[in-house]
Amino acid sequence: MAIIKINERKLSYATLGDSDNIQVGENVYAIGNPIGYEFQRTVTSGIVSALDRTIKLEENGEETYMEDLIQTDATINPGNSGGPLINVKGEVIGINTIKITSAEAMGFAVPINVVKGVITSFQQTGKFSEASIGIFAYDKNVIPYINENINLAKTDEGIYVANIIKNSTAEKAGLQIGDIILNIDNQKLKRMCELRRYIYTKKPNDEVTLKILRRNMQMNINLKLDKKY
Repeated sequence: MAIIKINERKLSYATLGDSDNIQVGENVYAIGNPIGYEFQRTVTSGIVSALDRTIKLEENGEETYMEDLIQTDATINPGNSGGPLINVKGEVIGINTIKITSAEAMGFAVPINVVKGVITSFQQTGKFSEASIGIFAYDKNVIPYINENINLAKTDEGIYVANIIKNSTAEKAGLQIGDIILNIDNQKLKRMCELRRYIYTKKPNDEVTLKILRRNMQMNINLKLDKKY
C-alpha cells in the first residue's frame, strides 16, 4: 500500500468504515486486479465468514503469523492484495491480503481499524515506524481448539503467547510461551487485535507495562517496545 497526494480538488474517495462492528454473515465485496491489469477493477462478492483469524505462514524457512484477520468467501486472487473489502454501504472495512490456496473460498483481509492508526501517524508525523513487543499470540478462547492439552485459567480475558521472537524485547523482559497477557497499561485485553491497535498508537522505545498470568499467578512486566522490521 502507499499514501499518495493528488493535485486535484473535489475528487470522490472511499469512506473508511468501522471493522469493530462487522458481523459474521454480512455481505461484502472485494475489489482488485486479480492476476494482473488484464482483469483490473474486478469485483467479487461474498460474506464475512469469520473474524479474528490467525494464519501461520512460512517465509524463508521461518514461521510467521498474520493476526486479527477478517475471513471472507469473496474470491481473492494474487493481485487483489491491497485492494479494499467493502460492505453494502460502500465503506472500506478491510484491506485484502491473502488467500488459502489449499482450500476454496478462504480469503483474508486486514481490518480497517488496524490501518487507521497507520494513517493517523502519517498525517501527524509524516511517517510510521511500527512498534513491536516481539510475540505471536492468539485470542485466548481459541487455544483449546488448537491444543486441547494446554490448561488455561478459567477466564475469558487475555491473549495467549504462542511464540516469542528471538532477541526481542519480550524475550529480554522475561515473557514466556504460555503466558496470558491480561492487560497493557491497565487496558484490559480480550482479543489480539486490541493489543495490536494499542501498540500502533505507540512508537519504538516507548515503555509499556503488561499484566500477565503465569501458572495461575499474576505479575507485571515492564518493557521497551522494539522497532518492527
